[in-house]
Amino acid sequence: MKHFWLRSFTWPLLLFFAIHTDGALVRWTNGTEHDFGELRLGRTAVHRFVFENTTSEPIVLQTVRTECGCTVADWSEEPIRPQQKSEVVIEFHADQSGYFRKKIKVYFDRQRRAELLWISGTVQ
Repeated sequence: MKHFWLRSFTWPLLLFFAIHTDGALVRWTNGTEHDFGELRLGRTAVHRFVFENTTSEPIVLQTVRTECGCTVADWSEEPIRPQQKSEVVIEFHADQSGYFRKKIKVYFDRQRRAELLWISGTVQ
């Protein structure tokens, strides 16, 4: 009977922590947001978001989705070994004046939810 109660409380607790852990595969070494500051109309600005694989197995960056055609992403499709660093290179084409804030979604092979990156600035 003692083991029944122990199992009755242990499994739900383990399940709760398995569902509610962050489960992040990577650590963004230079942050997840970048402010370009002021940009001139017609120029292109580039930023490299660097990340490190924090798991004990290789991971693959599957895809990167941007909000509009003014933002282009480039990344390596090679597996990233444990503790190895890689990067997502973002190019922003300043084709409209005014303030901008763009979201970039990064998808890894062993993680359902996207990692979110942000770029912002003002085009003069």
